[in-house]
Amino acid sequence: MSLEIVSLDKEKLAPLEQASATERVRWAYEQFGSGLVLSTSFGVQSAVMLHLVNTLVPGIPVIFVDTGYLFPETYRFAEELRKQLDLNLKTYHPLTSAAYQEAVHGKLWEQGLAGLEHYNRINKIEPMNRAVKELGAQAWLSGLRRQQSSTRLERPIAQKQNKTWKVYPILDWSDRDIYQYLNENKLPYHPLWDQGYVSVGDWHSTTRLSAGMQAEDTRFNGLKRECGLHEPTGGTDYQI
Repeated sequence: MSLEIVSLDKEKLAPLEQASATERVRWAYEQFGSGLVLSTSFGVQSAVMLHLVNTLVPGIPVIFVDTGYLFPETYRFAEELRKQLDLNLKTYHPLTSAAYQEAVHGKLWEQGLAGLEHYNRINKIEPMNRAVKELGAQAWLSGLRRQQSSTRLERPIAQKQNKTWKVYPILDWSDRDIYQYLNENKLPYHPLWDQGYVSVGDWHSTTRLSAGMQAEDTRFNGLKRECGLHEPTGGTDYQI
């Protein structure tokens, strides 16, 4: 069912910009078959992609990188959706524990941009690299949206990041589109949404949205928006 990835040039990818989210997911599955995976952070709006993709591709491997620093509410939300949507969840952890990291490196998230990038390599990028390699994935579905931050405004629907293809089925969805999908399918927002969180990651690097802030300012103390997984140089070498 999969075809040679090198044949997916810009001309062949162009129609995806006009396609629906459902058509994009189906296209990805037609191209990559069992080499397709979905990632989730169990963030504020994660139920949308989990429901959309798992409905179209039942049993698709769902990669969840658990840094060990997530909110208690995130773990409970993950378990709720795992059961409700019957997810084929593949949870990956960093190679070293939170206690070990803090003893050796200190609190990396308090050590400026360099510390954050080191933290992300250890806790997010390496586990994701390992997950995709072990699962034999050729392509990765992600729920990024252009409206979420300035760093995502120019992203195409599908792109190649080193050795792996990434497809963003809801990249052009608005906040209203998200709300309507959740409402129509009786799906929940992350429980911290009602407490003023518009984006949820690790507890130490996530803040509520307050006056004068943009949504992207609520992550990583405003120093950066991306955790490294969705940056051009993300990963050790992204051999995935």
